[in-house]
Amino acid sequence: MASFDELIAEAEAAPISGWDFSWLDGRASEERPSWRYAELVAVRYGLATRVLDLQSGGGELLAKLPDWPPLLVASEGYPPNVAVAARALRPRGASVVAANDDRPALPFADESFDLVTSRHPIVTWWGEIARVLRPGGTYLSQQVGPHTVRELREFMLGPLPSGTARDPEVARAHAEAAGLVVNDIRLERLRMVFYDVGAVVYFLRLVVWTVPGFTVAGHRDRLEDLHEQIERDGSFVAHATRFLIEATKPG
Repeated sequence: MASFDELIAEAEAAPISGWDFSWLDGRASEERPSWRYAELVAVRYGLATRVLDLQSGGGELLAKLPDWPPLLVASEGYPPNVAVAARALRPRGASVVAANDDRPALPFADESFDLVTSRHPIVTWWGEIARVLRPGGTYLSQQVGPHTVRELREFMLGPLPSGTARDPEVARAHAEAAGLVVNDIRLERLRMVFYDVGAVVYFLRLVVWTVPGFTVAGHRDRLEDLHEQIERDGSFVAHATRFLIEATKPG
């Protein structure tokens, strides 16, 4: 069995590209929501004409879809991911646009799209989504829910406040305030298992907002404790939360 130092070194050396979790295969697992977001998106893309996907990462989800609408625009704010998405999506005819996710101003004209999608957005600019949707158009999104991976975050950081801005009812209120009608909203809590400390390090490198400012050097003591716990128990279990929200712009 690999030592703590070997696991850490391997995880630190692993390349981070786009929004790709394949390095974790066999080292971590996560339950998927029952609504099967990728399948929902595939059906909607087959029916839509003009689609915008927000915060597309490296285009991993879109690249796997069998059919695309006549117009597909992928928007991403993290520069390294923009390049990855461009390589994956442009050969099939999609437009890839660099957009600053920190600013509530999408670089698109009013009523440009009949469908807007987004998987795990960092922030949702509801007013802008309502603006770029055509009347009768729909926003469909799977989002990170409240207290996701809280067990891991508290292991690394200590006790956290009980409040959260990622409550689906908060999302509902913002959507309705922007003039959208919420048609569907669902929340699920999903088991996530890490089988070695290297998997945790890789996850924290990739999902950087889980433990802000994470470095191995700065969190080595807690990582050593986590390694010992995994060696003893066989794994570290946390829970991800996800919610699905669908909202329509009145016709």
